[in-house]
Amino acid sequence: MAGVYILLTTFLLAVLLPLIYIVASSFSDPLAVSSGQVTFWPIDFTLEGYVRALSDNSILSGFGNSLFYTIVGTAISLALTVAIAYPLSRSDFWGRRGITVFVVFTMLFAGGIIPTYLVVQNLGLLDTRWALILPQAIGVWQVIIAVAFFRTSIPDELYEAAQLDGASDMRFLLKVVLPLSKPLLAVIALMYAISQWNSYFDALLYLRDPGLYPLQLVLRNVLILNQAAPGLDAAAALERQQLADLMKYSLIVISTVPVMLVYPFVARFFNKGILIGAVKG
Repeated sequence: MAGVYILLTTFLLAVLLPLIYIVASSFSDPLAVSSGQVTFWPIDFTLEGYVRALSDNSILSGFGNSLFYTIVGTAISLALTVAIAYPLSRSDFWGRRGITVFVVFTMLFAGGIIPTYLVVQNLGLLDTRWALILPQAIGVWQVIIAVAFFRTSIPDELYEAAQLDGASDMRFLLKVVLPLSKPLLAVIALMYAISQWNSYFDALLYLRDPGLYPLQLVLRNVLILNQAAPGLDAAAALERQQLADLMKYSLIVISTVPVMLVYPFVARFFNKGILIGAVKG
């Protein structure tokens, strides 16, 4: 047992210490950050990094875009996942085995970047918000979890009783199944939301308008492309680089906080939503 605690503590420190360092650096003086003086406590406390980051129109625009992609994308993904998972969980649904095989096949063998790009292009979605929502709207893993949950947690007797009362399939889904599936919906929504919030590669492929960039792509440009411009004298170049280093840490914190704020509200559903339906007691 002691070995388990030591191992878990090691994993916790491996995750926690870098986060503490990033937060401490985001509140430190730019010179202290660039010179490597910061460890796990801010040096010469300042909010300059956050002030500069939040005064940048591209960052504010990216933050708003990410909220839109996350909220709308999660809602669409959740609706589509339930729409495909619930029929596949019904034993009386004709052809469900064949459809399940096709769904799982797409998880094992993807079409690839170029075919997907051509599909998005032919649908006229390039350089639109929908290019970041529709192509990745359904996650196969989430569908599998939902099918297992519906199959083991919604008894057939409940469906038969609803039929005797004259309820249609849609009414049964909306009035009975979904209210009983709150843990599942919370877990799947969290999965989709985190994936959508952290996504930047699709934006890199499909978007050309900077006004549509999500926050993660803006952050990527800052982390990779923001270097001291040529033609500046040494002092100005050094000052700009120091400020860029400070803004990197501030942006990482800004992009992480929304997920950290949402997670505690759905964490209590997480284990139940994952495990219920996985083992039939």
